[in-house]
Amino acid sequence: MSKLILINSTPEETRVAIVENRALAEIHFERARDRGIAGNIYKGKVVRVLPGMQAAFVDIGLAKAGFLHASDFHPGGDALPIVDAEPPERDADTAPPLAAPEDCEASTPADADPALPLHHEPIEDRLSRGDEIRVQVAKEPLGSKGPRITSHISLPGRYLVYLPTTNHLGVSRRIEDEEERQRLHDIVLAMKPAGAGFIVRTVCVGLSRSEIQNDMRFLIDLWNRILKRSEDVSAPCRLHYDMDLTLRSIRDLFTPDVEKVVVDRREDHQRILEFVDSFAPVLTSRIELHADDEPLFDRYGIEQAVGRALERRVWLRSGGYIVIDQTEALTTIDVNTGRYVGKHDPEETVLTTNLEAAREIVDQLRLRNIGGIIIVDFIDMANPAHRQRVMDAFDVALKQDKTRSAILKISELGLVEMTRKRTRPSLLQLLTEPCPTCDGRGRVVSVATVAYDAIRRIRQVAAAAPEATRIVVRASASVTTFLYEEEGSAMDRLEREIGRRITVETAAGSEISWLDVRAV
Repeated sequence: MSKLILINSTPEETRVAIVENRALAEIHFERARDRGIAGNIYKGKVVRVLPGMQAAFVDIGLAKAGFLHASDFHPGGDALPIVDAEPPERDADTAPPLAAPEDCEASTPADADPALPLHHEPIEDRLSRGDEIRVQVAKEPLGSKGPRITSHISLPGRYLVYLPTTNHLGVSRRIEDEEERQRLHDIVLAMKPAGAGFIVRTVCVGLSRSEIQNDMRFLIDLWNRILKRSEDVSAPCRLHYDMDLTLRSIRDLFTPDVEKVVVDRREDHQRILEFVDSFAPVLTSRIELHADDEPLFDRYGIEQAVGRALERRVWLRSGGYIVIDQTEALTTIDVNTGRYVGKHDPEETVLTTNLEAAREIVDQLRLRNIGGIIIVDFIDMANPAHRQRVMDAFDVALKQDKTRSAILKISELGLVEMTRKRTRPSLLQLLTEPCPTCDGRGRVVSVATVAYDAIRRIRQVAAAAPEATRIVVRASASVTTFLYEEEGSAMDRLEREIGRRITVETAAGSEISWLDVRAV
């Protein structure tokens, strides 16, 4: 399977596309003005304990307090000592059982999920208002909800994940060779500090002991710096900022099966080269700077693919289609035969459509980053063997998805209930907003999405027309207001960058999505 990582970045916004077999598989966004906080570590102050919910709210210095469930609280996490980065060698015969954590995403890395112990004491006996505790953001704020936080800290490195609050040693399930799993397990066990935990990531396969040890040293030193900073500050305070999207993508996604990384910003190209050279110099030859006049995402068809990923209807190759509807409570996916009428047997027509839909649904869940409760309505199948074939195909497809999911058996009506882990907003939430003319029953492209598109197009138009003295942007009133008020400093910086005046004009009565950028 061919695999590419494409990075399109400006000072205002970074977009990372994962392309597999020439099709967009994942798309990640990060805007400078509202950069994500998942993975960040804070010293927070408990502001409220809720015995009835077995949870607490913790002020970490953001607009909304973080939500801490009792199962996510480690009572000894704030008494952890500084760790020796050069622990004595230990005998592998004392190994705990070889654990195989499932794959997950976001602040815990994409190929590992620690099996953390649960504590059954009531939260009110373990936490009180005013307590200061170290926590990590596990899930971004979503809608009106604040971030989900945990005191079970995980620090991802290139090869390992450090779990300073638990004595756990796991190996990614994606490492299937048993001999290699045991080799890596024994190497890490012999070096890890007593009482600390590690997870071996998929990219560890084939690494030497010294390469793994270097990553372990780096993570232990990082945690020690966080501990020392925590001693010197009062809550609420941020203790650790995770890498930006560009470097996180390289750390977590640039695996040996990636053919190349293409980046269109010279500064980021240099940063990536230096970062990769620090842990895998052999991979630097796969990093390319896109210097063509044609925009990177246009070159690979990403802009069009993102647009299609916002549509409700997705056509299947056979002529059938699926319809995806997202609400606050859940996502429903309906499968239809559409133009596909088969040849002879109606049951075979239904089976063919459902099998194709099963694979496409998983691809769409991944591309659109849909999480939470999901109901899939396959076309009714009278034959139990056909229902099982569809479920088997669905299970196989889900195993290729790194995000954890749980699925129930298909019902007599063809319904499948499932959940998929949700740690960040879906593509629909990121790029659209409630429609202002239908009381929010529909979604339209958001003002911010159009504004950042305008900024990208200003650079493109300026590069294509070096003789022009001015760039004119015409957009809806809400978009022009956003550019002036929310990104005024970015527009000033952009004028200096391109060396020309930028004029922003309001097109009266135009829709939010309408945009015109031209050189004069």
